[in-house]
Amino acid sequence: MLALFAASWYGHPSDKLIVIGVTGTNGKSTTVEIIARIFEAIGARVGFTSTVRFKIAEREWLNNKKMTMLGRFALQKLVRDMVRAGCKYAVIETSSEGIAQYRHLGINYDVAVFLNITPEHIESHGSFENYRAAKAELFAHLSRRPRKKIDETTIPKIAVVNLDDENASYFLQFKADQKMGFATREASSPVEGIDEVLRATQIEVGRDGNKFSVAGVSFRTPLRGAWNVSNAMAGIAVGTAFGLPLEQIRSGIEDMETVPGRMEFIDEGQPFTVVIDYAPQPQSVAALYDFLRLVPRKHTIHVIGSAGGGRDKSRRPILGELAAKNADVVIVTNEDPYDEDPMTIINQVAEGAERVGKKEGENLFRILDRVEAVKKAVSLAEAGDLVVLTGKGAEQAIVVKNGKKIPYDEREVVRRFLKRDQ
Repeated sequence: MLALFAASWYGHPSDKLIVIGVTGTNGKSTTVEIIARIFEAIGARVGFTSTVRFKIAEREWLNNKKMTMLGRFALQKLVRDMVRAGCKYAVIETSSEGIAQYRHLGINYDVAVFLNITPEHIESHGSFENYRAAKAELFAHLSRRPRKKIDETTIPKIAVVNLDDENASYFLQFKADQKMGFATREASSPVEGIDEVLRATQIEVGRDGNKFSVAGVSFRTPLRGAWNVSNAMAGIAVGTAFGLPLEQIRSGIEDMETVPGRMEFIDEGQPFTVVIDYAPQPQSVAALYDFLRLVPRKHTIHVIGSAGGGRDKSRRPILGELAAKNADVVIVTNEDPYDEDPMTIINQVAEGAERVGKKEGENLFRILDRVEAVKKAVSLAEAGDLVVLTGKGAEQAIVVKNGKKIPYDEREVVRRFLKRDQ
């Protein structure tokens, strides 16, 4: 009722522009930005909301709310402001937690995009099946709302699904006027009932970005990591669904800049490499290290933690193991403990690192203060080393007991220490 009241209070703004919802475990924020840039490349005004930042036409600012999907009234107000700014498209990162709290109900989506799904938030949802069902609710909700008329054109309900994910058929079962599939490999899920399938071929993953082809058209993106080929394909599928030619879509993707806190290289002239990435769960950390094989280094130092507040406790030692297997030195620190004891979380992550041979005080350090943890990493780094910081990305706060937010920007903290060493 609150979600519907919020929509009414702000004049049902989602009925007045084309709304694209993006869901999945990994890659949502980047895909939101890719889609936005594609439509901006054709001259459209666009707004978006993501874990990383917000955008209303020309205005952009970092997300300091510590929420992927804003609350009912805040979200409706943001969409209303997009309408007032003349935006034609709104791209909304739509999380399972937001759906479970009915924040999506007041939004009339036109497009639902599914990227991927891996076990996450299992403790809060109760099971993987419940988690998957929460994400699928975006697709069920899509066809429940009436089609819109924008500029005298009826907007179809469109489902865009990643066929590389083994759960693709589950998300394709819901009604839609048009179903688009995208893939980065041949051995992908069945494609029954899909109107069009787009595949990336000739994929080249490089340290400074990726190259690939779609239907004979070559693409180049500065976004790093194999997973960003898939994210780009999601954006290409959305653009294609709206009739944009691949050559036009290409200009939007090639003009993109790195998304803040997502595979972001920090360079202040230091003689070693520093990479910041959000990577909050095991699958994303593993994918990160798969990419980092392309980065030459002597030694690797990894600053890592794990969130509290109902996030999956079982992943904590797994994160520690992954860091320990891939890095020479592991520094376990605070992330977002919420109401949990932060040292308990740190110890659980460190136990995983110890399990694979790391030793306290030698190549394993537990540092409660995250600023001090970053300082330690920078102080240990020598010429030719690689420093990896995961878990925070471009977030603007650390959340502790009673929901208190301590201002924190990992990128600015590490820059401060790098400049001191010059």
